[in-house]
Amino acid sequence: MNKYKFTGETRIAFGVLLHRIIALKNFGDVKKGSTGGWIEDKNNLSQKGFCWVYGNAQVYGNARVYDDARVSGNARVYDDAQVYDDAQVYGNAQVYDDAQVYGNAQVSGNARVEKTSDCITISSIGSRNSTLTLVPYSDYVHTGCFCGTKKEFLERVKITHGDNEHGIIYRKIIELFFTSDDR
Repeated sequence: MNKYKFTGETRIAFGVLLHRIIALKNFGDVKKGSTGGWIEDKNNLSQKGFCWVYGNAQVYGNARVYDDARVSGNARVYDDAQVYDDAQVYGNAQVYDDAQVYGNAQVSGNARVEKTSDCITISSIGSRNSTLTLVPYSDYVHTGCFCGTKKEFLERVKITHGDNEHGIIYRKIIELFFTSDDR
C-alpha cells in the first residue's frame, strides 16, 4: 500500500509544477491524513521507509528523498540531489545539483549544499557521540542542539569544553575545513 498521494492542490515554484502530498497511513511521526509538503513527481519521495516532506518544503527535478530522511520548513531539494538514511534538511536550507546528504546529517538555517563536497559530516564525535555537519562556504555548523556559524560554534565549544579533548578536536576540525580568513 502506498503511504501518500497527491491532494490535488498544486503550485508553481521556480517554473516547476509542484503537488501537495497527503499521508494515506501512519508511519514514523506522520499520521494518516496529515498534509505534507510539495513534490514534482512521485519519484521525488519514496513510498518506502519513514521519509517525508513536511510543511512548505519542496522536492523537485530528479531529486530523491528516501529511507528515513526528512525535509521540512522552507527547505528545497532539487536537481539531482539525494537525501537519505536519517538525514534532515530544514529551515531555509537548499540541497541541489549532485549533492548527497546521508547518515544522521542535519542541514538547516540558510545553508546551501550544491555538491557532495560542500557538506562534510563527521560521526561519533564529541562527548555525546553526535554527528557534526559542516558547510564551510555557507559558514554553517550543526551538531546536536547547536546550529549556527563557525564563530558561534567556537564560542560554544570554549564555554562547554574549554581545553579538554573534545574542545581541542572541535577546534582542529574547524581549522582543517574552514580557511583562516573565515575563522
